[in-house]
Amino acid sequence: MPGRNKEQESEVIEWIEAVLGEKLPNQPYEDVLRDGVVLCNLINKLAPGSVKKIQTKGTNFQLMENIQRFQAAVKKYGVPEEEIFQTADLFERRNIPQVTLCLYSLGRITQKHAEYDGPRLGPKMADANKREFTEDQLRASEGHLNLQMGYNKGASQSGHGGFGNTRHM
Repeated sequence: MPGRNKEQESEVIEWIEAVLGEKLPNQPYEDVLRDGVVLCNLINKLAPGSVKKIQTKGTNFQLMENIQRFQAAVKKYGVPEEEIFQTADLFERRNIPQVTLCLYSLGRITQKHAEYDGPRLGPKMADANKREFTEDQLRASEGHLNLQMGYNKGASQSGHGGFGNTRHM
């Protein structure tokens, strides 16, 4: 399982603060996100009304529901299912890099939503009509793919049909 990338984690936090327009508590990354409240507020800022009910305190079960509502909302928003972390990845701090990947993916998807003009996270998505890339840009995108491919090492395949399975929509 790849190690955590503190730089990416702080970029994610800065992006969330910029979107929400507020400073997040100065706690470890996973603790800030763990109860799902910040995540729900984030998706509600990106796509108002995505999460109707946010539990600000309660049992673990209720807090995990925040995470699940966030997951459902980002999926609807367009984050690919394989980039969405499992609840336990965050809640039990099992796979924090996957959480970061999911938030990067969310930050990227905002660029496909014309109604969203807030802060961006990660590289700008290329417009379809642009064809000139510098050598550096091409190299940068290679690094990006490898990172994502290597990111799933610790992810479990539960819930993912293997090859040859039809996708159930």
